[in-house]
Amino acid sequence: MTGRFYAVVGPSGAGKDTLMEAAAARLPGLHLARRVITRPANAGGEDFDGVSEAEFDARLAAGDFALHWAAHGLRYGVPATVDTVLAQGHPVLCNLSRAVLPQAMARFPGMAALHVTARPEVLAERLADRGRETVEDIARRLARQGAALPEGLAVHEIDNSGALDEAVTRLLALLQPART
Repeated sequence: MTGRFYAVVGPSGAGKDTLMEAAAARLPGLHLARRVITRPANAGGEDFDGVSEAEFDARLAAGDFALHWAAHGLRYGVPATVDTVLAQGHPVLCNLSRAVLPQAMARFPGMAALHVTARPEVLAERLADRGRETVEDIARRLARQGAALPEGLAVHEIDNSGALDEAVTRLLALLQPART
């Protein structure tokens, strides 16, 4: 039996990483794909491997990534080791850009997307709390529409505007088939 790959998508500030970490704490065997990003390792935020552009290029050339893309001036990679986890029958959650979803669908047949959202005022507050962007940058980010979700992709909506536990409960319910 193989595990299922879940692409976790949504706007910045929706709480994707927080939701994923809370779900993993409650569901043994749930694997969170740790992304490789061309950002300093001490930049804060999600748990990731920070690498230089040169190291990213070397890892890409070596075939170390199952998926890779560029967004917001950074490059992102999902380690190919997720294949081993899936082969062991474990579900995998991975924070992905919408732009890489077609590539992910081809790479992981049967993949589903978990579209995490939050009300605009909640997003604005969370982005401001991070302290990485100006008020103007946040306004531009909130006004920007994300790429459309590909046709044929199973998409499940999770509103993470309220209590985290409510969103975690919804997420775990969606993963229920993966636990059988």
